[in-house]
Amino acid sequence: MRLTPGPRLIGAALAWLALGLAAALWRELLALWQLAAVGLGAAAFADLMRLRRLSPPQVTRRLDRNLPVAAWSTVTLNVCNTGRQPVDFVLHDLHPPEFEVCGMPLSAMLLPGQDVEIRYQLKPPTRGAFQVPGTDIGLASPWRLWRERRRAGSAQLLRVYPNFAEIANYALLATDNRLSQMGVRRRQRRGEGNDFHQLREYHSGDSLRQIDWKATSRYRKLISREYQDERDQQILFMVDCGRRMHHADAARVHLDEALNAMLLLAYVSVRQGDAVGFMAFGGVRRWFAPRKGAQVVTGLLNATYDLQSTTAVADYRSAAGEVMALQRRRALIVVLTNTRDEDHSDLEAAVRVMRGRHLVVVADLRETLLDELVAHPVHSLDDALRFHATEEYLTRRHESHERLSHHGARVLDITPRQLPVALVNQYFSIKRSGTL
Repeated sequence: MRLTPGPRLIGAALAWLALGLAAALWRELLALWQLAAVGLGAAAFADLMRLRRLSPPQVTRRLDRNLPVAAWSTVTLNVCNTGRQPVDFVLHDLHPPEFEVCGMPLSAMLLPGQDVEIRYQLKPPTRGAFQVPGTDIGLASPWRLWRERRRAGSAQLLRVYPNFAEIANYALLATDNRLSQMGVRRRQRRGEGNDFHQLREYHSGDSLRQIDWKATSRYRKLISREYQDERDQQILFMVDCGRRMHHADAARVHLDEALNAMLLLAYVSVRQGDAVGFMAFGGVRRWFAPRKGAQVVTGLLNATYDLQSTTAVADYRSAAGEVMALQRRRALIVVLTNTRDEDHSDLEAAVRVMRGRHLVVVADLRETLLDELVAHPVHSLDDALRFHATEEYLTRRHESHERLSHHGARVLDITPRQLPVALVNQYFSIKRSGTL
């Protein structure tokens, strides 16, 4: 609670001071100046007492507790005057300081028993948990001589998730069997998976090896075996939260892009009947054991919404040791990371540890700037030096990826924007091959 003089009281005080200066020059005004002081003091005191008797409006906030990052969300405030006197106020909902806001503060006047619905927009810049402590109400006294700030409403915890609107768009494509619209290639012809699914009549184009000759003899017509991708497999994501993942392309942090891709592939994998889990490493340690069911993606969202990159260096070898201890069953291990030259030997050692039991995919994020530097025309010596340094770095990176492939890993050297589609394509390729 904080009390401040209003503009009218400040103006009246300045006028009283001016009258005092005039009284110093003209003694005839001294009595008037003294009378004005008594009147101003009495009015200010009376107005203050009336302000203290005012009841602040009651504020109820309606807002989805789970907000998408970098997207505008609507907040609705219901403000009701439960007192017996009109209230003139300025309202400011105490949103987290990092958030962008549109439509605050707001001024209004309510008669006794009147209520009003106020809406404004919030845009969280990062994922995580944030606290809204309440609503700040600036009350004006009846004669507008004072203003008093009071706290109304209740505190609320906000959880900012990855932008699930983008993920839902991918998921909708997957649900409608239109993954090809986003570049996902499913070349497998129906009936040529790895697990037996059912018998059906022979269709033109079926291979001879699909024909079940015993069933054909029994039914006296050609019968084909129909197969499907293997189900009940395990997918485990290893998410690097070290300092490399703090890099951003076009204001999109690599860790955020990695989490979006993980959630998309998790959705697709669950629909394929597989179990999905994840482990975070690189300055933070989280474990989500692989599980199946419709609630897996929700569980992953709750487990990762406040996951942030750290200043620590990712220890791939230690993380691989933890995975081997925790994940006893063979699984597809997807490592989401961003490497530099000094990381390669440690990553290779981690792949050697995991390859004996698991199938490993390393998704190594590449900064978009590198592609731009290579594609940039060379017009000067500085351009030539930048081009040569970039090519040399990319060559070393390629050689490291070849060594990872030699150790049995499948490597994706891609930009963050390419990651979601590339991961899903790699997953379907592995399912088709039956190598898991």
